[in-house]
Amino acid sequence: MGRRSDHSRDELEALILDAGAALVAEVGLAGFSAREVARRIGYSIGTIHNVFGTSDRLIAAINSRSFALWAAYLRERLDAGGDADRIATLVNGYFGFARAHPNLWTAIYDHRLPAEASLSEQDQQARGVLTEIVIAEVAHALDTSPDAPVAALARSLIATVHGHCAFAITGAWALMGEAAPEIAALARVREALAGHARR
Repeated sequence: MGRRSDHSRDELEALILDAGAALVAEVGLAGFSAREVARRIGYSIGTIHNVFGTSDRLIAAINSRSFALWAAYLRERLDAGGDADRIATLVNGYFGFARAHPNLWTAIYDHRLPAEASLSEQDQQARGVLTEIVIAEVAHALDTSPDAPVAALARSLIATVHGHCAFAITGAWALMGEAAPEIAALARVREALAGHARR
């Protein structure tokens, strides 16, 4: 089983993250096992602990990786759309990533580090990029600078869209008879932006 000399530490980290993310994508957070990740890459569970410390740290790193993929997904769509309706692109991109990667997306919000642990600076930076993209686009839509009130508004809009998206992914919207949650989320965002602009 051991191939300890086959890879550098950086290579091992990438190998473990790739295998871990693939496992979460397949079985969700509930079915995740660091031992299964180790089996898939041909190393012992001790190797994973040596690289990441704990299974919780590995999951946190997988989730940070998902945030980075999500941010890249949004940027790609914003770049492709040019100066077209960028707010609609953001909302649709939020839903699009979640629908394309439901288990990875859900794991971001279902996992909690133990109370005594905290995210690394690298993880915090990776997760902050998505919010920074939204803040910049909200500021652009309002033709203003991304100051503290705009940042607060952007975070509230993320929460609004997230709620709609979570209901869509779990099927709760369908149970309530809502056939187009993206349209509903975009309408709420536009209302909030219009209200802020009138101040």
